[in-house]
Amino acid sequence: MQANLTREAAWQLLCEYNHEHFHLHHALCVEGVMRYFAKELGYDEEFWGIVGLLHDLDFEQFPHEHCIRSQQIMRERGLSEELIHATASHGYGLTVQIAPEHTMEKVLYAVDELTGLIGAVAIMRPSKSVTDLELKSVKKKFKTANFAAGCSREVISNGAQMLGWDLDALITRTILAMRQIEPMLNAFDREDAHE
Repeated sequence: MQANLTREAAWQLLCEYNHEHFHLHHALCVEGVMRYFAKELGYDEEFWGIVGLLHDLDFEQFPHEHCIRSQQIMRERGLSEELIHATASHGYGLTVQIAPEHTMEKVLYAVDELTGLIGAVAIMRPSKSVTDLELKSVKKKFKTANFAAGCSREVISNGAQMLGWDLDALITRTILAMRQIEPMLNAFDREDAHE
């Protein structure tokens, strides 16, 4: 599997449809986590990263057609069906019935919501960082339904199950991934704040 566009072209496409800092930050976070897992599991980091970067391509402008409109946009650009399927599959059971099939699609399905939850837990800490964040803190907030209520615990759990991973292992590995990319995300935040 490979994307038929460069990372730079993927970023340009993302910025064409997304302007809010929150959405761009989330895209970069998921891209970084996907690259981490690709490397760890022995897959193509570039393709996994581009899938992570573009997974919410249509969400800012077309939230009610999320994972539907993105397919149309990507087909109009002549992008690969592998990329279209991969990005759309994270909306499985929500807006589309495209089930995650490849390991990469299952990872995306699981970590999209989980990165949001972990990020929300980290922001509440004195350090505002994942560097000192432990599994038990995330598990505590995972069980608190009204904390970061927009992050579906059901999707995260289903994603872990699809992968055949223990939920604790999924959370721990995602924390480690987010630790690696935190400096890049902080640099993006600073840069964006000065524009």
